[in-house]
Amino acid sequence: MGLLFCMDMKEDSSPWTKLRNESFCVLHRTRQHQCTQTQTVAAERTTQKQRQHSTKMAAFTSHTHTNHQVIPLFIAFLLVFTASFAPVLSLQVVSDSGIQLPVNQTFRPVKEIWKLKRVNAYLKKINKPAVKTIQSPDGDVIDCVSSHLQPAFDHPELKGQKPLDPPERPKGNETTETMSNSYQLWTDSGESCPEGTVPIRRTAEKDVLRASSIRRFGRKLRRHVRRDSTGNGHEHAVVFVNGEQYYGAKANVNVWAPRVTDQYEFSLSQIWVISGSFGNDLNTIEAGWQVSPELYGDNYPRFFTYWTTDAYQATGCYNLLCSGFVQTNNKIAIGAAISPRSSYNGRQFDVGLMVWKDPKHGNWWLEFGSGLLVGYWPSFLFSHLRSHASMIQFGGEIVNSRSSGYHTSTQMGSGHFAEEGFGKASYFRNLQVVDWDNSLLPLTNLHLLADHPNCYDIRQGRNNVWGTYFYYGGPGRNVRCP
Repeated sequence: MGLLFCMDMKEDSSPWTKLRNESFCVLHRTRQHQCTQTQTVAAERTTQKQRQHSTKMAAFTSHTHTNHQVIPLFIAFLLVFTASFAPVLSLQVVSDSGIQLPVNQTFRPVKEIWKLKRVNAYLKKINKPAVKTIQSPDGDVIDCVSSHLQPAFDHPELKGQKPLDPPERPKGNETTETMSNSYQLWTDSGESCPEGTVPIRRTAEKDVLRASSIRRFGRKLRRHVRRDSTGNGHEHAVVFVNGEQYYGAKANVNVWAPRVTDQYEFSLSQIWVISGSFGNDLNTIEAGWQVSPELYGDNYPRFFTYWTTDAYQATGCYNLLCSGFVQTNNKIAIGAAISPRSSYNGRQFDVGLMVWKDPKHGNWWLEFGSGLLVGYWPSFLFSHLRSHASMIQFGGEIVNSRSSGYHTSTQMGSGHFAEEGFGKASYFRNLQVVDWDNSLLPLTNLHLLADHPNCYDIRQGRNNVWGTYFYYGGPGRNVRCP
């Protein structure tokens, strides 16, 4: 079907007025004579100059009639030109939830782009070049990174150095290093990291975006640390010793996969090595297992470490997410999922943990599983812990955000109370501390603390096989814990 393009232009000194006065009409060929007739009547009412101008336009129109091939090309060009601007004219901003936002909120994508650039810059810094990469069955990516390139050596006091040789273990330590088990899912692939490298769980963009901010990623929330913990959302069921000088601690920790009901809550079981007051000078070294959907994006129990020298304010982090902990082992990935796990009324599984101060260099070393040395925290990271610890603590901790308006149903340990005992409740066994002479000793003057015993409780015992032990944990919200 033939189309005609007609244009009526009126002179005007303003280009904007000129643009406004231009009229475009696209008509069927059957109505071409109407457009021409209207144009002729208009021309007769104008001045001589306008008649000449109309004559030229008529000539142009007549020429167009004789060149029908040109018209479709011009129309096609016009349509393409207009379409190219359509996305700009009808710009819609869509939020992450799929809701269309008003055009005046187009600044949001710019902020998102800027945030992603910052996230990727952080990932480039924290994820070191890999000699080898291993895909874990649980979705993790494990990078085998040259030991001297791990994040710890970004620290000014460690730049250019290499990991230290293993220290002397405490006297009375019965475990000897074994290569048979690493107790982690990523090793199920049959792959391993070569000597001279350390396995590091790769941090993904989605991991960082789950955090409240890039600065807070990999860190515990700032909070006032109190022994009763009431009012800060953190609830404990622990045993602790204090009043002496401590140089380490050891225990076997029962591993479970407790249910965490809110993304911003966690459930953990760990050893705390503590020094300083419970103000802003608090020093802690922490190691154990935790379930943290915010940090890891799933509900697997994972081997983790933590440290701080200022009560969780600006120093320290989980695992290897900042310069601090120096890893020396090529078989353990800190932050990777632990396997196997215990089951209710079924097989029980626990792992050994020991943290102690090397008498020679003063660094705090970490042992995991069957005597595997994982690495160490350099003594210069700390203030009070450069000397010794003043408290050792063992047990469980959860976060109760009360996001639904009542106590969380996040479980601690197995999710069952201590009274249920072996095979049902979670436990710590063979609790010991390290003294000034680098010797392991049983605990004396032991204190028990359950912040909310109707939600999570604890019971201590002792026998010749397990030494000092305790059961702990609970389901969280129940008829006695509203």
